Amino acid sequence: MLVWVVYDITDNKIRNRIVKFCKNKGLYRVQKSVFLGTLDKNEKDELKIMVQDTIDKITDSVYIFPSSKEFLNDTDLIGQGFDKELISDELISKFI
Repeated sequence: MLVWVVYDITDNKIRNRIVKFCKNKGLYRVQKSVFLGTLDKNEKDELKIMVQDTIDKITDSVYIFPSSKEFLNDTDLIGQGFDKELISDELISKFI
């Protein structure tokens, strides 16, 4: 399934761990606090558990949104799109 991971994390060390988790799962960074990619149910559940065990549940938030290619294609973008310094053309061609 296609998933978005969106987070707001106050501590740099914790934030860097979440970034590492997302990258290790093969997700692509599309903005500084947003990742996009494909995970199966087990990978999504593993990521959820790792995040739950890492963040400060009082000050931090992480959303893992399931999506679809159809939903992504129907998304309206207003303003600047993907940060070209953070993602590759491969990501753009893979999902759009």
